[in-house]
Amino acid sequence: VVRDRPRSPDQVLGRRGLGRVGVQGLRAGRATLEFERARVEVTVVEARALAEDGTVIDLARSHASLSRVLPFGLRSRGSPHDDDAASWLVLGPAGSLPMQATLESTRPDGTPLDRAVEAPLSPLPCPEGTPDSFACRKSPPIRATADPIDRRHPEALEHSLLAEVGGRIALVVDGVEAASLRIGGPRSTRLGPIGRFRGKVRLHVVRIAPSGAVPIGGDEESALEMARAELRVASNLWGQCGIHFGYGSDVFVRVVDPPPSQLLAIGCDLGLPASGGELRFRVGSRPGRFMLAPGESPVAVATRVTEWLEAQGMNASAHLNPRIVPGARRTVDVMVRGVAGFSRIDTDGAHPLSTDPTLRVCLGEVQLSDGLTHFDDFDAMAGTLEERSLLRAYDDGDPATIEVFIVPSFAQSGRIGESFIFGDGASVENSVILDRAGVLAGARSYALAHELGHILLDMPGHPDDYGVDQSVLLMDADAADPTIFGPRRLTVAECERALIQSGPGSPVPLLKPWPLFDPAPKAARAAGGVRR
Repeated sequence: VVRDRPRSPDQVLGRRGLGRVGVQGLRAGRATLEFERARVEVTVVEARALAEDGTVIDLARSHASLSRVLPFGLRSRGSPHDDDAASWLVLGPAGSLPMQATLESTRPDGTPLDRAVEAPLSPLPCPEGTPDSFACRKSPPIRATADPIDRRHPEALEHSLLAEVGGRIALVVDGVEAASLRIGGPRSTRLGPIGRFRGKVRLHVVRIAPSGAVPIGGDEESALEMARAELRVASNLWGQCGIHFGYGSDVFVRVVDPPPSQLLAIGCDLGLPASGGELRFRVGSRPGRFMLAPGESPVAVATRVTEWLEAQGMNASAHLNPRIVPGARRTVDVMVRGVAGFSRIDTDGAHPLSTDPTLRVCLGEVQLSDGLTHFDDFDAMAGTLEERSLLRAYDDGDPATIEVFIVPSFAQSGRIGESFIFGDGASVENSVILDRAGVLAGARSYALAHELGHILLDMPGHPDDYGVDQSVLLMDADAADPTIFGPRRLTVAECERALIQSGPGSPVPLLKPWPLFDPAPKAARAAGGVRR
């Protein structure tokens, strides 16, 4: 109650140029504001968000979550309920409640994302403990979805809203935001509520040749935008688990050339020991010559080569590869890097790399004009020499980074994407290769999101390899369907596995906590009142 007669608005509001007073309702009911020359009657209506089972979702400490199931009219009998759908309850003095409300969503930066149709607020009995003079109204369950195809389906159109992890869903009454919820991961899991986690991804769009054409888009700018868009889609889908890979300029993406030959594969693929011979190569103007003793292993030879390169002042490293199925022993990749870029390894004139009849040495070359040679069931644990040469060239050295490469095509197959997961003795880890067809497949396969799933779940296979085929699941092995029934959904069990295998407590934490709320949120953010 303001008793003093104000001489100017500044004396009331404490700062110049502000001529309005805001009123925040802390709980439902009626109140009177008395000024010297005016009396204002205020009615406060409370807005609550309700989970599918009717429990109240705390607006200040909890969050909304993205739907992981088909809309109600498309689900078969016995299918799980949509535990992520939320209703809105308004309660307050009888006669003061709105008849309908609008639901709107915003992106994490606050820009508008989607506006739902007007949601009717139907009368229903009030919760126990509500004053007898109060009335209550409730909206139908509203699904939050990250997939535009899901959002636009006729069965979902009136009860769905596009949403994004880190953004908000707001209840708007008479053009005024009444309450809002942040959007995070599933609220009910064996690990507790899942908020938001950030994965670090670096995107490399690889030209078909040095200074050549880009694999996607008509020019570099278009290629970069298409790569960002592909990662946005992956973030939207993995938002079902509260996982995101970054926004806007925060995403690392670049166009790169195929690297020059800067890798020697000691033992090539089979890893046979030496029988006796000579290894010869050249780095720039410096020739390297090594006699190979009978019985010498690829590891021993690689150690000598690496030590010699380092003694020449070069930045050299050795990478041990797992033994492939037909191999005798493990092979070793010796890499040379320059201070300001790549260092090229070549043959020494007309001399072969190795004259040894058993211990072969191969030059790591990336030639994309005929497609990238990919692994098969026999060498999947190591990857092909061409794959390793590409992936090692642009690796940032941080095992917690997921490196993604977009190439023109894979060689001699219908493959559109592949991933290398973390594992004991793995040659390359936490990397994805996608080709032009994988990007253009779009909603038919969501190839990037699928391949990222193999890494986050630390799972080389697919659920339908050993269980029931469910084409609506993102991680289905062979689904290709651009409709709402296509591969785009993640289960709560998969969300739990992603955090166990790749979260903060994992050996290599690919996902870091990304809080939905500020450390000290203002009390105003907890309010759910509507002034009418």
